[in-house]
Amino acid sequence: MITIALTMGDPAGIGPELAVRAAAEKRWQGKIRFVLYGERSILQAAADRWTNGQLPEVVSAGVLPFAELVPGRADARCGKLAYDALTLAAKDVLNGKADAIVTAPMNKYSVNLAGIPFTGHTERLAELCQTPDYVMMQSSGKLRMVFVTCHIPLAEVPKRATQAEIVRVTRLLYRAVQQEGIPSPRLAMAAINPHAGENGCMGLEDETNTKPALAQLRAEGMDIEGPFPPDTLFVKSARERFDGLITMYHDQGHIPFKMLAFDSGVNSTLGLPIIRTSPDHGTAFDIAWKGCADTGSLYAAVELAYKRACR
Repeated sequence: MITIALTMGDPAGIGPELAVRAAAEKRWQGKIRFVLYGERSILQAAADRWTNGQLPEVVSAGVLPFAELVPGRADARCGKLAYDALTLAAKDVLNGKADAIVTAPMNKYSVNLAGIPFTGHTERLAELCQTPDYVMMQSSGKLRMVFVTCHIPLAEVPKRATQAEIVRVTRLLYRAVQQEGIPSPRLAMAAINPHAGENGCMGLEDETNTKPALAQLRAEGMDIEGPFPPDTLFVKSARERFDGLITMYHDQGHIPFKMLAFDSGVNSTLGLPIIRTSPDHGTAFDIAWKGCADTGSLYAAVELAYKRACR
């Protein structure tokens, strides 16, 4: 049986509902042992509402009585609790107490309200794992996508999307697709600029960064095409030709991905020594604790973590 460390995320969001519902899901009985990381009274309240009180093992990361919780509101206490739960869960997976970690959504503002600089799960997990060579991947079936830059201001993208960084991220994607059973993946790369820069008439970054990176990757034996104008890469006839896509920045990839696979998308962190997946949505404060959260993305994240842990 596989053990999954499942964090509840921000308690003021939809994470607690998703966590208890996943742990009680019959499809994984006898296959997955869930350990929930968060706060016991909050998780118990969620279980009482949505799983008839059924609650698996819980590792408490702090105390925040359910009576003091204000659903849908950013709160430093919620941020710190979610951050500490993530830290505990990751350390337990690193120490062999669980086979994978699945993370429910956290609110970055709440964590920063607690005085903790935090840009996202991906960066914190890489820090805990002491792994400099990592990247975020979004996937849903054959659709796989990585981001050369992620949680940074848009103005910083041209400085960070260097040839070396593009090559590093693409190698991680290539290996990940191979690990899914495709020995010779076909990849495609988005350009940095509109129209792929129009040969330098619309910005030089694709001439100096993406095109040299593509040449280097092809010299390594990769089957990779590009740079594609971003507004044409994601149409069905284009994207379905490839096993993985490389995008240059957060919204360039996330916007089309979430339009195509919002209810089934999974966020993975490639390059870590542990297995980590998560849903591809946020805390959804507007529907928190109302019992209407869609479980599709989290369940897909659990399923992918299980499959990888079984290999």
